[in-house]
Amino acid sequence: MSTDTPDPRLANITVNHAPDRHRYELRDGDTVIGFTQYRTRTSGDTRRVFVHTEVDPTYGGLGLAARLVEFALDDVAATGERIVPLCPYVAKYLRTHHNYDHLVDWPETQK
Repeated sequence: MSTDTPDPRLANITVNHAPDRHRYELRDGDTVIGFTQYRTRTSGDTRRVFVHTEVDPTYGGLGLAARLVEFALDDVAATGERIVPLCPYVAKYLRTHHNYDHLVDWPETQK
């Protein structure tokens, strides 16, 4: 397969916020293929604590976890909330994408 040809697995991929489930989801059509889960500590809290991220291994190597997390962090930034990265993947992403530095409250264990 040529590197110029998009992977056909990307054709129907979307990312959306599912606030009722406290997560952002990757979908292939109607099927959830990944998510990044968050929680808020109390009602009215201005921090989203990211606790877990996963993507179906069938879609591995396509950069979808990064796409998902970038979407989620951009959404948090747009709302004016803050980010607490308990999830190792979100923490790793934030260590290499410094445009979110001003929004991150690092847990004591990750400083």
